[in-house]
Amino acid sequence: MKKWKILSALAVFALIPIVYFSFFAKEGESASNKRVIALGDSLTYGYGDKKDSGYIGRLEEEVNKKHTKISYHFQNLGVPGQQSDKLLNQIVKPKVAEDLSEADVFIINIGTNDLIKNNGGDLFPLHHDKIVEAKKDYIDNLDKILNIVGTANKEADIIVLGLYNPYPDKDSDKIEAYVDDWNNSMMKEVKKHENTMYVSTNPLFKGKSKEQYFHDSLHPNGKGYELMTNQIMKKYEF
Repeated sequence: MKKWKILSALAVFALIPIVYFSFFAKEGESASNKRVIALGDSLTYGYGDKKDSGYIGRLEEEVNKKHTKISYHFQNLGVPGQQSDKLLNQIVKPKVAEDLSEADVFIINIGTNDLIKNNGGDLFPLHHDKIVEAKKDYIDNLDKILNIVGTANKEADIIVLGLYNPYPDKDSDKIEAYVDDWNNSMMKEVKKHENTMYVSTNPLFKGKSKEQYFHDSLHPNGKGYELMTNQIMKKYEF
């Protein structure tokens, strides 16, 4: 009987390091994996890139090159053609809401379609009253979006990308003025939310030719998405 008690005690002591190692291995594993969720429209989706990765795929590649002890997984939830109201609807869906709670970083790029579609589908000509009204709705939606993702995980960082002028090589001072106005309103809204930063994209394309950096009249090509990737890497420390 004593023999069995001794063997049982030895078995328990033998299990202690196994349980200890298993527990802390899992803790270390979760700490060494980060999840990034990208939300937005066709720019987030990566439309126009022959590699089908856009700036999100390129970011994942570059960030994981940089880190050897931390693995970053990027989940791209970008939807081509999406406006801010549709993004708001998307993130309250149960499955998406569940994903949001597990994110360590959010990247949000939304607003281009709000500006263009509410102007009539393009930016020629510009309709001042429509653009002003659209901006009010957009900023209201952006506030709600940031509240939702911020509540989903209060520890997560939120990166909000600004809009850019899709006609950088044309005489488009009026378009530039509206883009700047929307971006300024976005920056003011971002400052109201914790753990949230604004990353400008408009300067990236100034002076750049459409042939070299754009896939079409709106979407960047691979080189254009590389500019966006580098800008995010420069402004945010993954």
